Formats: sequence, C-alpha cells, structure tokens
Amino acid sequence: MKRARQKVVVENEAPQTSQKNKKQKTCLYGSVFGESDLHTSIDWGSLPHHVILRIFQFLPLVDRARASSVCRRWNEIFHIPDLWRRFEFELSQPATSYLKSTHPDLIQQIIKRHADHLQYVSFKVDSSTESAEAACNILSQLVNCSIKTLGLISTAKPSFMNVSKAHFTSALTVVFVNSKSLSSIKIDDTPLDDPSLKVLVANNSDTLKLLKMSSCPHVSPAGILCVADQCHGLKELALNYYILSDELLLALSSEKHVDLEHLRIDVVSENPGQVEFHTIKKQSWDALLKHSPKVNIVMYFFLYEEEFDAFFREETPVTHLYFGRAVSKAMLGRIGMNCPRLIELVVCANGLQPLDDELIRIAERCKNLTAMGLGECEVTCRGFIEFVKMCGGRLTQLSIMEEVLIPDNDYSLDRLHLEVSKHLGRLWFPDMMPTW
Repeated sequence: MKRARQKVVVENEAPQTSQKNKKQKTCLYGSVFGESDLHTSIDWGSLPHHVILRIFQFLPLVDRARASSVCRRWNEIFHIPDLWRRFEFELSQPATSYLKSTHPDLIQQIIKRHADHLQYVSFKVDSSTESAEAACNILSQLVNCSIKTLGLISTAKPSFMNVSKAHFTSALTVVFVNSKSLSSIKIDDTPLDDPSLKVLVANNSDTLKLLKMSSCPHVSPAGILCVADQCHGLKELALNYYILSDELLLALSSEKHVDLEHLRIDVVSENPGQVEFHTIKKQSWDALLKHSPKVNIVMYFFLYEEEFDAFFREETPVTHLYFGRAVSKAMLGRIGMNCPRLIELVVCANGLQPLDDELIRIAERCKNLTAMGLGECEVTCRGFIEFVKMCGGRLTQLSIMEEVLIPDNDYSLDRLHLEVSKHLGRLWFPDMMPTW
C-alpha cells in the first residue's frame, strides 16, 4: 500500500509540472504576441495576399506547385502573372543528366495559361538532341508571348547543334516575330542563321540591347552586320572572331548608335594550322573607341602558338585578355607594346621561358592594368617583384601559382611574399592552385 500511494503521488505531480511550464510559456509568448492569439490556430488560407505571393516567390518551382494544393486561394495565387514573368525550363534525359527536368504537365500548363506573362525566359538543356528538340517544341508554341530576355543554355555539347537547322530556326522565329520587345538574347552553340537574324531585327530593332551568339557557324559577317546597321540601341555584343569585321566596327561607330559598353570576342581554333585569321585595321578600332570611349573589349583566346600571327601587330584597344592555351613570349611582348588600355590579363600557360621582360613591359605601358593571373609559366622572383613594384597598389587582383616563381640570388620564396605585400599595400601570398 505504501508503494502504491507513492506511485499515485508521482503520477499526479507530472501533470502539475506540465501545466506550470505551459503557463510560463503562455506568459512569455503572450507578452510578445498577445495572449489571445495563442488560443487561436493559424488559418493559413487567410494570410494576406501579398504575404502568400512573397512566400511563393522564394519557393523552388516544385515546392511552389505543392503549396498551391493547400487550398483554392493558394492555387489562385499560384497562377498570378507576377509569378510567371521569369522562368527557366530545364530539359534533360534522366539516364544521362544531373538536371532535374521540368515536368511535362507543368510545361503544358505554362504554355496554356502563362505564355503571355513570360518575360524573362531561359532554357537549360543537357547534351542530348531530345532535350534540345523539346526546347524547340516549347519555343514554337509561344505564339502569344511578350518575352524581353531569352537564353538557350547547353550544359554540354552538342545539344542544339544536333537539331535540324530548319526546326531550330522555325521555332526561334516564332519568338522573334511575336515578342516584338526582345532586349537581351543569349544563344551560344546553336544553328542560328542570317535569315533568322533578319527576322529578329525586323521585329525587335528598337528594343534589342544585348546579343550573345558565340559559336553559331551559320551566321556570317553579313548577318551580324545587319544587326549592327539597324539595332541602334545595342549596348553589349558577344561573337566569334570569324564574324568580326572592319565593316561591323564602323557600323557600331555610326552616329545613330548608342555607346557600346561591352564587346566580347571569342578567338577559337580546334585544329592547329587549319584556320587563317584575318586582321582588323587600326582605323576600325579607333573609330569604335572614338564613338564609345568607355567600351570594354574582352578577348578569349583558345589558339595554338603558331596561330597568333594576325593579332596585336598594331595598337588594339582591348581591355581584358584571357589565354586558355599556351601563348608565346613574342605574343606577350606585343601585348605590352600595343594594348595600352589593358585592365586584366590571364595567361594559363606559356612554357619554360621566364617572362620577366614581357611583364615589365606590360607594367610600363599598360597603365590601367589592375588584374593579373599566371598559370603554367615562369618568372624570376626578382622580375616578378619589379613588375609588382611598377604596378603598385592598383593591382587589386594578383593570382600567381607558387611554382611559377623561380627563386634567385636576390629573393627566396619566403622573402618574396613580404616584398610583394609591401608594394601592394596588403598581405599577399602566391596561390597553391589557379583561382580563375
């Protein structure tokens, strides 16, 4: 009986303790929210319209679709046009891609109910032809669209390049004709052609500001010249070197054009010695610079050493240079002599010849240089410190592999970082691996 009585006491104390804790919590929360609110469960369906809309804007698409099934009101908000102005279609084949493909039912729902709401649209596809063709099929159905930004992104080749040119250009023409407000287009590695560009210009010449179309082999210099002649609001342009011409630069320099802000040029060769590169005249560069004095001219080089002969023989107003393959000492010497506007230089490889003289010449002549990166190259510690000393604190980015630096009688690697830090005005160490 004694044990039983003790057991009853213990059992009766537990609820009292729980009730006491609950009362303390109520007092604590009640002081913040109001005690009456705690006795009323939240009605998620009655949240203010703008709150639900804000929640939906932060949710990934899949979660947003699931949330739309909470109640009828949330489903109505799910279809509000503001939520469908920006959309990225992901298209992939499950067996070959890491992309999570947009569900076909959702795609059809978007086409049916929100095609006319889409403004900022991109298609991200894997390397399969099936995914690229699916993207073309969607594009061909956007007949009521008012798209401002369009991007076709291939995560790996060949993708769009394996789609028939007729199928691709037909689908793209639907958007070009119906949008009439395109301002930004990025369509790399596609079968885009000159007739498609003419359709683009005919319907969007007053609105087009940005065009990125590298690796589009069916576009000719005449095709891109058509864009430059009629799209006077063009501010940014990215293209392959083979369609860059003196006529194009002069067209971009006409009085009708706004100032060009960004020109990116990809100089690419797949087979050494198979491509002969033309030379752009200094007068054409000068005309562009006179018209757009603040233009950034970015050049990406993926050439073999013997293919650089056509470049930088005369003064060139390039501002950013990236060399993805080995580049010769002679080429770097020409850069120091003929690229006075250079702001950034990245050299991934050079060989086993110290670049002291070339770097010092670049420091002397390129007064705007603020960023430098060296990969598989060589430079003596003394030469490197002289380069940094001449550039001084304007070098805001300096990425040099440790194995690039050759110790000499004047400087060891241990002393080098102290000297470089002193001239830069901040603590600096060489990199263990490339950061670009």
